[in-house]
Amino acid sequence: GSDVVIVTAGVPRKPGMSRDDLLDVNVKIITDVANQVRERCPGAFCIIITNPLDSMVYGFRKITGFPKNMVCGMAGVLDTSRFRSFVSMELDVSVEDVAATVLGGHGPTMVPLPRLCTVGGIPLTELLPQEKIDAIVARTREAGTEIVKLLGNGSAFFSPAVSSIAMAESYLKDKKRVLPCAAYLEGEYDINGYYLGVPVIIGAGGVEKVIEVKLTGEERALLDNSLNAVKKAVEEVDKRI
Repeated sequence: GSDVVIVTAGVPRKPGMSRDDLLDVNVKIITDVANQVRERCPGAFCIIITNPLDSMVYGFRKITGFPKNMVCGMAGVLDTSRFRSFVSMELDVSVEDVAATVLGGHGPTMVPLPRLCTVGGIPLTELLPQEKIDAIVARTREAGTEIVKLLGNGSAFFSPAVSSIAMAESYLKDKKRVLPCAAYLEGEYDINGYYLGVPVIIGAGGVEKVIEVKLTGEERALLDNSLNAVKKAVEEVDKRI
């Protein structure tokens, strides 16, 4: 079977829908896809894109029984690239010089970390006033919804494609890139048994390591809030699988 499986199957969002509104329909699709992947490519590195992302990747792994390092979700690479783009637009600099990290679930509770964002090595907090940074964080959280509204009949597709290819390439070429992805946590960030967006190293062993970032009290509270939203969606998935 395939070395890498990228799962995009699912119903896309339409204006007025949240990612969680898709759960009922997409959990059935993910169940079908997961059963087929388990049968045909048991050794594949699996990248899930279907929304609601964090609960769908959880369901996919539950059905396949694949090792945790071989199943991850594409969210953070996309959310981080959006965060970086908005910073570069605000400062009128190349996006290539903006480094950033976004933690948490893929949705309105995601946690962009301005404290860890740099532009050419200079902290973002030294380049922009707090209200500008807050506005960029808010826009990052709602960027997917912004695109859904602009498209009118679907959701983003170019940027998720580019993001998932970066993950697949890091696996296939053993690049050991540090990428934020939805990874299965077993004690990291004091979280157990859930998929959540965190920085990881992707190499020939799949998700080879979860990188733990020391969080401030406020950042931790935001991450816990994000985890609670993911837990609710996972409960719904568990009822159906």
